[in-house]
Amino acid sequence: MATSANADALKDQIAPTGKLRIAIAISPAGGAFWSTRTENGYAGVPVDLGREMAAQLGVPVEYVVNQNSGQITDAASSNSWDITFLPKDPERETRMTFGPIYEVADATYIVKPGSAIANFAALDQDGVKVAAVNATTTMRGAIAHLKHAKVTGYQTYDEIFNLLKSGEIDAFALSRDQLNAMAKKIPGTRVLDETFKQTVTAVAVPLNHPLAAAFATRFMTDAIANGTLRKAYDNNGLKGSPVRTEVK
Repeated sequence: MATSANADALKDQIAPTGKLRIAIAISPAGGAFWSTRTENGYAGVPVDLGREMAAQLGVPVEYVVNQNSGQITDAASSNSWDITFLPKDPERETRMTFGPIYEVADATYIVKPGSAIANFAALDQDGVKVAAVNATTTMRGAIAHLKHAKVTGYQTYDEIFNLLKSGEIDAFALSRDQLNAMAKKIPGTRVLDETFKQTVTAVAVPLNHPLAAAFATRFMTDAIANGTLRKAYDNNGLKGSPVRTEVK
């Protein structure tokens, strides 16, 4: 009876609507954070992890779509989602409870086609226009890093992709893996060699949900150990990417 009561208490906290609502952000960027639309719904590492988590809880899964991680963060106190997987930083730790890190990504910049900018020193000049996805940990990192170049936030990856392709911005701040993929789609661009910060991605729940936080922590610890996370990576175009759970 105690086990059943504990399970009921967990479900009441982690899935109060009867479904496990997973907040995801949609973009063609791919990687361990972004998800994509498909003919049958959604795909991505968070999609796979959320589906597995719901199965363990014995409840249906529902995906709550956002344009970026900043929107997910802003909705943390609105009771619109139950679990998410997103980049972690000190500002966000005041708004949600994080579990284990499951990705460590190196953040850098890609410069527009034909640009002469080859390093951070050349990038950080007055008049240089740098884009980032709005209200993200990468955007906050770029603002802290660049003293002269102007960083502007945009709501979607797609919008920035088009601005870079047309040369209306000089650079885009994002994780190196995603920028390397972008460089293949926009001839003449260059991903800079240096790294300005490491972004860590982790499971998270809204504040004051201790049972949900404990379950999410246990789930991710197991997923890292038993191959569930590796399988999610492999299913979503990341077969060549190592699982990184610690900042070096």
